[in-house]
Amino acid sequence: MPAQSKIDMLEKVSASLAASKGLFVIDYRGLTVKETQSLRRSLREANAEMKVYKNNIVRIALEKAEMPEINDFLEGTVACVFYEDDPVPAAKAIKEVSEKLKKIEFRGGITDGRVVSADDVKAIADLPSHEELIAKLLGTISNPLSGIVRVINGPAQGLVTALEAVVDQKNAA
Repeated sequence: MPAQSKIDMLEKVSASLAASKGLFVIDYRGLTVKETQSLRRSLREANAEMKVYKNNIVRIALEKAEMPEINDFLEGTVACVFYEDDPVPAAKAIKEVSEKLKKIEFRGGITDGRVVSADDVKAIADLPSHEELIAKLLGTISNPLSGIVRVINGPAQGLVTALEAVVDQKNAA
């Protein structure tokens, strides 16, 4: 029979999995306590959280949740980063801290119910955020509309200019 502490940890991992849309696995070896706190703070701002669990317990929780296996990523000293909604801010937060400290390495993860490699996670970190995409979409939509307004307004503007020239000409005479 497993120890109660392991059963409790399995429940915590299962709860984290249920509350998140996915997870990234990172190698955090060499981080000091202060650096780890900084990473956790950055992740919290991105609606994500970093948890360190026993690898075998994470494997069991993933199996119970019927999620894909990521056994290759769960080797050695790793942490799981669970994100709530959008994977991009969490991946960006990890990448920024990683570039600053040169100690964190992506292992991979699960996004949208499928396994992603470390390179995939890095590509996710390079994507624009949800808000940036919406702003770009609105800009793309508004540019042709403003062009149409200018084209439609052109003949009326020309007529006004011609009428002003006629009025100026009559006033001058």
